[in-house]
Amino acid sequence: MEVIKTVGVVGAGVIGASWTALFLYKGFKVKVYDPYPIDEAIFKKRISANLNDLLALDGNSEHSHSLQDVLLNLEISNHLKDAVSEADFIQENAPERLDLKQLLYQEITSYCPEHTIIASSSSGLKVSDFQKEAQHPERILLGHPFNPPHLLPLVEIVGGNLTDPQILKQASEFYNQLGKNPIILNKEVKGHVANRLQAALWREAFSLVEQGVCSAEDVDVAITSGPGLRWALFGPYINMQLANQKGFKEAIHHLGPPMTEWWNDMQAFQHSDEATDLLETQTNQLLTQYEDIDLYQTRDKGLVDILKLRQQLKLD
Repeated sequence: MEVIKTVGVVGAGVIGASWTALFLYKGFKVKVYDPYPIDEAIFKKRISANLNDLLALDGNSEHSHSLQDVLLNLEISNHLKDAVSEADFIQENAPERLDLKQLLYQEITSYCPEHTIIASSSSGLKVSDFQKEAQHPERILLGHPFNPPHLLPLVEIVGGNLTDPQILKQASEFYNQLGKNPIILNKEVKGHVANRLQAALWREAFSLVEQGVCSAEDVDVAITSGPGLRWALFGPYINMQLANQKGFKEAIHHLGPPMTEWWNDMQAFQHSDEATDLLETQTNQLLTQYEDIDLYQTRDKGLVDILKLRQQLKLD
């Protein structure tokens, strides 16, 4: 594996800025490109906020003056070639459009070195669908983060039909170096793992409100005051194990029949303008409770505290 010194970031939106902050914080030289002009002042302000989150997570918030030194390793490129031609690793964050990805990867691979590992942040596309026309498709993979990437440790690594398995391992080692908890999927599936689980919850959350069972506020309270607290500590399998002192199998025997009834009773949410308007209206009502709060800052500060707690409990 080539030593990674320079990282190219393609796409400077929310996800790209978050990745950029993490790469900079870990000491890499970062070259960023976006097809739209980047407002350097706004971008650096966003990066600085993300860097402060990382300093707080490490307990180094008093050293915020060093942020200017960190930002010296940031280069904003006006052309894709400038951002990727010397990159050892590339994190691509372009929109979820297959046609765009196909063309983009042909262009990226025409500029980058042969040893470069290229990872896509795509939330749902399969890498097999956009790697086949690129040069060196064996070095292309999915490295899907969870938002915000500079804080949340999960990275889902997925190879395509043409991806070299060794490249998956090298990418996993690199993400580990960044402090991530990468998982390597055994095969491709639309939406990967976490987004499929999240989508299953959203489908029922939307359906319950659409059916008039409860309000959007009730759904949020049900999660944040109930299972969401447990989920911050353990996943569904460990929580199922803890549901019965006799173990996982006994818990399944006990909860399986009623859960099967619940699954059969669930109604899939059907997208329509009327249903979407209902959900938006209730969400806007819910947001009035937080008019005096910057929700993004509150979320990220809370995530820092939760991550610190997980470290204290030796769960990470």
